[in-house]
Amino acid sequence: MKIFEQKIILASKSPRRKQLLEIAGFNFEVKALEVDESFSPTMPVAEVAAYLAEKKADAAHSLVDTNALILAADSVVILEDKIYGKPEDETDAKQILRQLSGKVHRVITGVCLLQYNKKRIFSGVSEVHFAPLSEEEIEYYVQKYQPYDKAGAYGIQDWIGWCKVLKIEGSYSNVMGLPMELVYKELSSF
Repeated sequence: MKIFEQKIILASKSPRRKQLLEIAGFNFEVKALEVDESFSPTMPVAEVAAYLAEKKADAAHSLVDTNALILAADSVVILEDKIYGKPEDETDAKQILRQLSGKVHRVITGVCLLQYNKKRIFSGVSEVHFAPLSEEEIEYYVQKYQPYDKAGAYGIQDWIGWCKVLKIEGSYSNVMGLPMELVYKELSSF
């Protein structure tokens, strides 16, 4: 199929996004710049992931030739209208997990497709239902998995996802970092 022949530039260093594109059979290479991930505190939290994805795509545009198709993404974890990003350190990771414990939070992954002057921005939204986490479980998880590069201080694809997530409403791959069904649909019509 034509969609799998076109080369994509993944403007993200996330190993999980790379893994998802590999599993789905896309032809891609990674080219990403460090991007300032700050945003206005007045921005609605549901718009932040798409805003950051667009910033990443625009930054990567300078790295590639003009006909390249760039795919950039960013994920945020939201609980009670507050964004929980990547933890700063071990203490922060444990505090984030205490906040998420026993609650339902949203994961929004914003995606930006950019080619020439054509741009499409969209987001996947999933709700994740966490079982309660004991202090011992939080300690174990943070020590063993060191989730410092993950929004919300956890990875759905590791221990916490298998043992402490009661259910997901929406896309599993979205929680992992890229809403693949939406990506496929949007690339098919881009």
